[in-house]
Amino acid sequence: MLACAAALVSPASAFGAHSVGTHAQIAWVRSAASRFVAAELAGNGGGACAVLNAPLRFTEGNRTCEQRWDAKLARLLSEPGGRERLKAQARAIASAPVIVDGYTATLDLSTPLMGGANHFRWSEDCWMLAS
Repeated sequence: MLACAAALVSPASAFGAHSVGTHAQIAWVRSAASRFVAAELAGNGGGACAVLNAPLRFTEGNRTCEQRWDAKLARLLSEPGGRERLKAQARAIASAPVIVDGYTATLDLSTPLMGGANHFRWSEDCWMLAS
């Protein structure tokens, strides 16, 4: 019995491509991740910010979220292999395991969407990238 309980909280990677949550929740998390990466590929800082959880959309040093992401994406897309890494990430989202636990979700990608874990929060009536 304890082994079954432990298996329920094990990371998705332990089970290959196994996701946890309703089909709608899993699809919605993947959709949010896909919109984020598509905005990155387009160099669209505003589109990337639209998927971020509210605390990540702050203004810093008189630069809006959109301005910061526009600058970050310009650098990323001009790096050798930058666009190819994003395209690979976009392809991986469709089959990446999603673990939904209440109002949080994790997308198990081999690379982070934002430099940290791929965590999403249910806020503003949708799944938003939190880190």
